[in-house]
Amino acid sequence: MDYEYIDTPGAVRSAIARLQRFPVIGVDTEAAGYHRYLDRISLIQISSPEENLLIDPLAVEDLSALGAVTSDPKIVKIFHDADYDLRIMDRDLKLGVSGLFDTQIAAAFVGERSLGLGAIVERYLGITLPKAFQRADWAERPLSEGMKDYAATDTVHLLALRERLIKELEAKGRMGWAEEEFARREQTRWTESADEREAFLKMKGARDLKPRGLAILRELYAWREGVARDRDQATFRVISNQALLAISLRAPGNQAELAATEGVPQSMVERRGRDILAAVERGMSVPEHELPRFPPSRRWDRDPESEERSERLREARARVADELDLDPGFLISRATLDEIARRNPQHLDDLREIPELRRWQVEALGEPILDALRRAR
Repeated sequence: MDYEYIDTPGAVRSAIARLQRFPVIGVDTEAAGYHRYLDRISLIQISSPEENLLIDPLAVEDLSALGAVTSDPKIVKIFHDADYDLRIMDRDLKLGVSGLFDTQIAAAFVGERSLGLGAIVERYLGITLPKAFQRADWAERPLSEGMKDYAATDTVHLLALRERLIKELEAKGRMGWAEEEFARREQTRWTESADEREAFLKMKGARDLKPRGLAILRELYAWREGVARDRDQATFRVISNQALLAISLRAPGNQAELAATEGVPQSMVERRGRDILAAVERGMSVPEHELPRFPPSRRWDRDPESEERSERLREARARVADELDLDPGFLISRATLDEIARRNPQHLDDLREIPELRRWQVEALGEPILDALRRAR
């Protein structure tokens, strides 16, 4: 795979000037979240009709000049599943994207169910993408030649893939539908978690613990975050979630009990046992009235009529999805159907006022929705 590796400001400026000559380019990013504590953007891949570029954001501190390309709506930027790329570009580089074409969204609109880039490229272009470096540490330097070659393949086929998908969308009369979703996705931005102090409660399995176990888990979670941050290492590489839950449940009081805890290797006991036991002790010392608890579940008053409308709407969704050969969940989410049932709109104009609904969804589902609601009355 031919590519140019760009790691100087001058090379970035030259690349921008060349990219501005083309009406369409393919773009992808690589981050280091699988290996590092911070999933910072570590590589930007761009393919034009003439060349493949690998831009190193760890070597070039200021890449704001790329905005001349990414924010220019006259240049189509092809991504595959752009959601995360847009978030980290916004967070790490303060770059937005206008003129987006997302091949994952386009594939969903033509009825595909397997939406990974590899599956879509193989189906439409007959090309098998390599998988060897999917879990590579993209923050390491220097990147190996194999990693660079792999990264370039993520964008080199996007231009041809877009052309094939456009033909399919136009044949089905869904190009406008896809463009509406592209425009919505362009608005994607990075958002911080509301309260990291309560993040431990979101761990799968935490609800199986009693309040005392939750207090221990809170201390262990905070300890692991500190170690991972100091070592710039993904948290699961410090110690697994399963091991934290097992320790919280067992509450070991000494190293022998810790070593007997499921999922805790002897090497961890030897290296970190004292710190882990200290976290357990802190959790055990929390006063009873200060123990963490899950907030009470929100109680919903049953509304049999609304439930009946929701059921009718799900039946209508299934029929329309089958007619259009679209995944029902992609066509419209169950949560949106429940909101429609709660509002019980009477006319298409009422449907259009529901913020969750896209224009294309009203076009595809509007009349079947209203008919289902009428039959539920």
